[in-house]
Amino acid sequence: MEYNYPKFTPEMKKTHTILIPNMAITQFRLLEYALRYDGYKCEILGNCGSAVAQLGLKYVHNDTCYPALLVIGQFLDALNSGKYDLEHTALLITQTGGGCRASNYIHLLRKALVKAGYPNIPVASLNFSGLEKDSGFQMTLPLARRAIASVFYGDMLCALRNQVAPYENEKGAADKMVDLWVERLGRVLLAGRGFTSREMKHTFPLIAKDFKSIPVTRVPKVKVGVVGEIYVKYSPLGNNDLQKFLESQDCEVNFPGLMGFVQYCIFNMGEDHVLYGGKLAMKMGTDQLLNWLDSVERSMLKAEADAGFYAPGPFKELVEKPEGIISLGAKMGEGWLLTAEMIELVQGGYGNIVCAQPFGCLPNHIVGKGMVNKIRAMYPSANITPIDYDPSATRVNQENRIKLMLAVAKERLNAPAEVKPLTAEEIAGGAPSLSHV
Repeated sequence: MEYNYPKFTPEMKKTHTILIPNMAITQFRLLEYALRYDGYKCEILGNCGSAVAQLGLKYVHNDTCYPALLVIGQFLDALNSGKYDLEHTALLITQTGGGCRASNYIHLLRKALVKAGYPNIPVASLNFSGLEKDSGFQMTLPLARRAIASVFYGDMLCALRNQVAPYENEKGAADKMVDLWVERLGRVLLAGRGFTSREMKHTFPLIAKDFKSIPVTRVPKVKVGVVGEIYVKYSPLGNNDLQKFLESQDCEVNFPGLMGFVQYCIFNMGEDHVLYGGKLAMKMGTDQLLNWLDSVERSMLKAEADAGFYAPGPFKELVEKPEGIISLGAKMGEGWLLTAEMIELVQGGYGNIVCAQPFGCLPNHIVGKGMVNKIRAMYPSANITPIDYDPSATRVNQENRIKLMLAVAKERLNAPAEVKPLTAEEIAGGAPSLSHV
């Protein structure tokens, strides 16, 4: 029987609180201000733990992508908590619009709400692909500009925080600086300012200057990069608080920015014209947008570098990294971007890499785990470990595998030796073993 799911209407802007799943925390904290300026009342969920996954399993088939299971479990757990007026609560979920299963989460969520006894809770979609056209929640140009600014600011705050926190003389100083700037930028966004390219370019050096002023003692530490499926990569719920675990192991952690994924999605829209034809206007439009984003991004990276921090190359240079390794036509899930980010990390000194992916995510197993041996062949110092996240995967097993990677990293840090290129046999996994009965 077909069910008529409730729609999020324009009138609900004033009456409903929108719940948002936690992902890239700092970026989403700023996005909350952007949405509030547009008239939406929002709250980013913080409920985590095994109970969330178990609740998701109750209403979502375990063959479904792990992030969908977690997001739906987190929403239902929040609705069950009694904290919210269910007559005036809505849910917000992102849709990528590509071949990834993430585009279908919204339908799984709506079915789960009916099964769980919440058939009247409306679900809104946050996407740049024109999906859910009849929804009262639409990505307008002003909102998109504020959302982009939120991502840029959030990326910069995370990058600088992660380069200061492991070395700070006063514990928690970097986190306090992040909170200070989130509050400051939030006030600016609520005042309808701070989102133009001129304003962002003015603000970036101020942020970098404040982080540079934090007293630190620089000592050699293991540098670890994290790549993977977009939700598992950024969400503490999805990766069992991977960043906190790595920092507990005395590491400096590098998460490539969320803006890289945004630019990747825009770039792919134009790349479709190159690969398959279609409207030239789409290609010209995406090129113009990428040029504008590139201008802002280069200013942000320059501000980081001028303050003495590590700054990766801009997206336009990232596009060139996978040449000869993987085609730019491989764009399901995180596609070629995941491979490019691993190469960028290795070249930037973060050769110890955790590749986080949901178990059974075919695109990411190909563009992540499937590219590891090729990257190792090109960069013998690369120390990469793919980690699968799933309801059946134990946290202890995941952390033990990461500790093995870190043991190699610490050994190299304390006694660096010349790394020899791998042989073809080693790349293939070693010599075949024969057994006789």
